[in-house]
Amino acid sequence: MRAIWYDRFGPAAEVLHSGEIDTPAPGPGEVLVRLSHSGVNPSDAKARAGTRPGVTKPPFPRIIPHSDGAGRIEAVGAGVEPARLGQRVWVWNGQWQRPFGTAAEFIALPAAQAEPLPEDVPNETGATLGIPGLTAAHTVFGGGEVAGRTLLVSGGGGAVGFNAVQLARWGGARVIATASPGAADRVRAAGADHVFDYADPDLAAKILEATGGAGIDRAIEVEFGWNANVLAQVMAPLGTIAAYGSAADMTPALPFGAFLFKALKLDITLVYILPDTARRAAIARLHAALAEGALRPAIDRILPLADAAAAHDAVLTPGRRGAVLLALD
Repeated sequence: MRAIWYDRFGPAAEVLHSGEIDTPAPGPGEVLVRLSHSGVNPSDAKARAGTRPGVTKPPFPRIIPHSDGAGRIEAVGAGVEPARLGQRVWVWNGQWQRPFGTAAEFIALPAAQAEPLPEDVPNETGATLGIPGLTAAHTVFGGGEVAGRTLLVSGGGGAVGFNAVQLARWGGARVIATASPGAADRVRAAGADHVFDYADPDLAAKILEATGGAGIDRAIEVEFGWNANVLAQVMAPLGTIAAYGSAADMTPALPFGAFLFKALKLDITLVYILPDTARRAAIARLHAALAEGALRPAIDRILPLADAAAAHDAVLTPGRRGAVLLALD
């Protein structure tokens, strides 16, 4: 099968290789998926670059990157219902703690990680549902229903944030988002009641004014360290900050006093290790929103498999308008 792999850390153009390797066979409890698309995420590019704290070399001799994808089940291992043959699926955690992910024509993985894809949902959309979709669904709904609540979505123009805006609106929340000026119109069209420039020096005051002074009930946060001081000002008492990233400041100094006297809760999400109950709940939310036409994940570009290095660079480029995919067909 055709595949992309790396065996050392470094720049994408230098360490990503393309070629033919053996097609895997599904083991007991596994399925073999013929992939049509592979989803590329910032975490994939950062892992390939060797920027994860404490990781000095790849954990396996050869790594096929990427955790997200979509395709069709080609074969099943022992213990898997034969009826799953031919089923369209989307894949999550393809390369999480495993050497071989979705940047290949086939992937063999546990059957539970190949989620049936509703027939009216395109494969391209399915390939965005793993990290961007599940992260958005869990950060929005992980604390329960949001109807009548006021949610703040940081980075509403990004792949996760754009999904979160749509899901929060679908869930009945009032949505305030931050974004770059160039993304404001499409974030507003996705369902945000107010969109503010994330770099505005008066951001906190404008968010509070938009809430009538009541503050934010739940914040979906992509840059926790950078925004901690703003959050301390705009959160309502007993509010929750659902943080899934802090790349700009991984060792933030927290305004603990302000957090303390509002009794704020910090809910950090790492989608790879969601408990099964939480993951199933997030999947159910995604499928329901897709079925009702309330969720349309944005796709910035689809590149051929051979352009994996360009995809890795693109996914880390500021201003992209959604997910980056590789086409395997």
